[in-house]
Amino acid sequence: MSLYDDAVLVLKQYEDQPELRDLYLEHLAAHPDGVYKPCRAGHVTGSALVVDPDRGRVLLTLHRKLGMWLQMGGHCEPGDATLADAALREAAEESGIAAGLSLVPGGPVRLDRHPIPEPCNWHLDVQYAVLAPAGAVAEISEESLDLRWYPYAQVPEVADASVVRLLEATLVRLGA
Repeated sequence: MSLYDDAVLVLKQYEDQPELRDLYLEHLAAHPDGVYKPCRAGHVTGSALVVDPDRGRVLLTLHRKLGMWLQMGGHCEPGDATLADAALREAAEESGIAAGLSLVPGGPVRLDRHPIPEPCNWHLDVQYAVLAPAGAVAEISEESLDLRWYPYAQVPEVADASVVRLLEATLVRLGA
């Protein structure tokens, strides 16, 4: 199965946010290259909120280009077999946590569509939640200005509404 096929399957199985889900599926139907960055009409991205539920906190990155506190995430790459693989790879790369990250079961937690600067138009973000291993030590990557653990309650003070919605959906998924 290709990454494209996986994306279509994952989105068809995703039951929340039906209007946005259908928009993603329409995009992929019109753009067979819609999972990769060169697709100028927009492309699917994979992101992951790194969570430490035992300590009630999340790891956010201060994005180098955007200057905002965000979850880890980015573009799908040819070596990614699935959207979940892309999100997990991005989480490991951007968090510096080399081993022990694991996806929260149940597939994507949310979808988030946001405009990006030219030459492209949209990121069609498929958002997952990832559990950090006990004692995880994060290291800043070249894509970040900073990397910091935030208590759940502090996230609305530092991050935008999309990250807050992702955290809320993650906590529901975790039963917290």
